[in-house]
Amino acid sequence: MKCLITGGNVKVLGKAVHSLSRIGDELYLEPLKDGLSLRTVNSSRSAYACFLFAPLFFQQYQVASPGQDLLRCKILMKSFLSVFRSLAMVEKTVEKCCISLSSSNNYLVVQLHCKYGVKKTHNLSFQDCESLQAVFNPSLCPHLLRAPARVLAEAVLSFPPALTEVTLGIDRGRRVILRSYQEEEADSTNKAMVTETSIGEEDFQQLHAPEGIAVTFCLKEFRGLLSFAESANLPLTVHFDVPGRPVIFTIEDSLLDSHFVLATLLEQDPCSQNLCSPNPCQPVPQKQAHSIPHLDDFTNDDIDCYMIAMETTVGSEGSRAQPSTSLPPVSQPSHDLAPASEEEEEAEPSTVPGTPPPKKFRSLFFGSILAPVHSPQGPSPVLAEDSDGEG
Repeated sequence: MKCLITGGNVKVLGKAVHSLSRIGDELYLEPLKDGLSLRTVNSSRSAYACFLFAPLFFQQYQVASPGQDLLRCKILMKSFLSVFRSLAMVEKTVEKCCISLSSSNNYLVVQLHCKYGVKKTHNLSFQDCESLQAVFNPSLCPHLLRAPARVLAEAVLSFPPALTEVTLGIDRGRRVILRSYQEEEADSTNKAMVTETSIGEEDFQQLHAPEGIAVTFCLKEFRGLLSFAESANLPLTVHFDVPGRPVIFTIEDSLLDSHFVLATLLEQDPCSQNLCSPNPCQPVPQKQAHSIPHLDDFTNDDIDCYMIAMETTVGSEGSRAQPSTSLPPVSQPSHDLAPASEEEEEAEPSTVPGTPPPKKFRSLFFGSILAPVHSPQGPSPVLAEDSDGEG
């Protein structure tokens, strides 16, 4: 395989490689009769991208030498990206680019012919591989919208760089909404800001989707595709279905075709939608499952009530100590404290996120083991007689 790229098409190829680098760590290069195919997929198999450069894109395009089979290879994305690292430098200095792949050579050779006769040769190691192809059909998606890439690129500029997912939907009045997506969490104070961009129907070349439909997908890959489409001044078409079905972005031109297939989030079930409510966020340990009527005491701010509830729970698990609101440390013989402390030691590691704070549990635990320290200082029979006399 040998192909020669000249003029501004070298930068277009470099932009395509930059877009692919946002998805996968490996680049699948396959020369076809229809053109040169560049594909990649991410590690979780949730995003796939493909660029197909038609033979007219090249000044010279040879699929294979006579008598040779079609070759395909897999190379590291970082290796191929290093050739087009600086697009500004490529645009200013590179006049043409030659890519060759031969079965007799163990390298994919990329030559950059620069100004003043400078030639840069990159020998990239590769591996033989099977053809990488995702199974998708944009025509089966019932919803479609098409717009200039500049419109969508300006819409995502307001989103913070750290945002991972974005929701695309159709709102009232046939307006297209792009909204930042945040998972519902109990501790969501640092993610309280939600950014939303609304685009009118008149800014789209085509819009075939009902109001209320929305899908959520990764923003990183979407930014990479928008960057390429905007630089090439090509419209972007979005094919999508219900949440959970992949969304397909396509760019079509006489010189190249591009397909980006991204997974979408499923709609949350009723249980996951109530993650902020206190009940599902506070699971009860198994040893305290029988003390569910005391859960109300755990939610208020009265620490004494919380300690009483914990004493009741521990006492009902086999300890001979009876629950008491005053918690007198000397009203129990010292030999009754050891089993209670052992049970509490076993119960302490079993706490899970959402249970009462372990610091309060330790305060009760340490209070129970202080009694044996003071009990040897005075004869326990005398203390027992005094308490009986007072009673």
